[in-house]
Amino acid sequence: EEYDKSHRPNDDIPANATFLVPSDIHPNMIDREDDIAKLRLLAGKLSADWRGHNVTSPALARRLRDFQFAQEKRRRKYGDERPWGILGLYDHLATVRVDVEWAEDAAVRRANGESYLSWADFDASKKRGVNRPYFTYFLLITCTVILTASIVVNDWRVEPLSVNPMIGPSTLSLIQMGAKYSDLIVNHNEAWRLVTSIVLHAGVVHYFINMLALWFVGSAIERTHGVLAAMILFIIPAIGGIILSAIFLPQYITVGASGGIFGLIGACLADIIMNWKLLFSDFVNEDGRKHRHVMVVVFLIVDIVLNCIIGLTPYVDNFTHLGGMTIGFLCGISTMERLSSDFFGIHQNCLTKTKQIIIRFFGLIVSIIGILIATIVLLEGDGATTPCPNCNLLSCVSFPPWNDYNNRWWYCDDCGGVTAQIMLHPALHLNLECPDGMNVQIDLDPDMKIDKGDLERKLPEYC
Repeated sequence: EEYDKSHRPNDDIPANATFLVPSDIHPNMIDREDDIAKLRLLAGKLSADWRGHNVTSPALARRLRDFQFAQEKRRRKYGDERPWGILGLYDHLATVRVDVEWAEDAAVRRANGESYLSWADFDASKKRGVNRPYFTYFLLITCTVILTASIVVNDWRVEPLSVNPMIGPSTLSLIQMGAKYSDLIVNHNEAWRLVTSIVLHAGVVHYFINMLALWFVGSAIERTHGVLAAMILFIIPAIGGIILSAIFLPQYITVGASGGIFGLIGACLADIIMNWKLLFSDFVNEDGRKHRHVMVVVFLIVDIVLNCIIGLTPYVDNFTHLGGMTIGFLCGISTMERLSSDFFGIHQNCLTKTKQIIIRFFGLIVSIIGILIATIVLLEGDGATTPCPNCNLLSCVSFPPWNDYNNRWWYCDDCGGVTAQIMLHPALHLNLECPDGMNVQIDLDPDMKIDKGDLERKLPEYC
């Protein structure tokens, strides 16, 4: 709208200055000095580059108007967003970032007298060329090849659901392919398993769940923050999660990209929390529906709980999941670029800038130091003893637990289907071949009455 000279807040604003309609900017906003301060505060919620006093209030208003225009174009093209759950909310944050970038691009072109790049073309450009998620593509291809190879090693067959509910190979095949096995890592110098287990999956079900999550969250982060950030947020949490699993669950075989994927989810969570006020501001959400705050929190909790339930199945564990999410959250604080919500024009001294740098890299430094300490703890152990004997209950449950042990759908290992032979020579004993390839002999008392059913129930415990 044309700016009325009679209401000019200062003399350096031209007569034809362009402002947003007051109702679009802030309730009860009028053209005074304090209103310009409010205008800068509002703009600061979108971009730190918009907060300096060198940006005049008309230019500031134009950027806000451009941002609102981009948001309206997005709603018309994609419909109203429902940012529920971690992935939905992060996607909402990513679109806000794109619209801020378009408004900044429009401001630069306007200042240089160049023609505008339409919002539709700008939005499409963020999904092609160097913005393509090449690291995510690499992980998808690698995990597909490794899954196929594991089934080939297993003689082109999958194990029964009672052995492997993920529809995949046996434990022995997974170990041959590089699964996390603490005894081999610690006592046979096979530390490479901390890496190979990340791209190995327990079966088809495990693979599709992880690849679907990786595609959505991995590609979103890589498009928004770049390939380097995506690599940091996947690799460091993945390795850290596997190390924690090797320490607390040395008796379990663990595979999967879950640690890295949860690292990406943790980074999304960090980004969302850092920009929470922006995401739910009345400016970004036109109608200011406050009930969304409650629904988003509910869906965030449901997301995490469902993923922890998946961690109760064989070959997948919650130490990898929650460890990866925690490390990813810490790395995300350092890696994710925060949209500023501070007031504008305040000069920062050297001490303040140094403090911000320390806070920014605090999460990454803590994560790396924690992983180094955990690695030392793992290698100094015996590869068999856990510091938390009951922690396996947090990571694997034979299901359904209310059924008789021999009639459950799956077990926390594939010892549920093990068989044994009763040998008479040289002495009465049981001869078992356990799923990890080890032969176990259990001496029996010849004077004690042998109950076949009782022995069958105890076979999994012997392995």
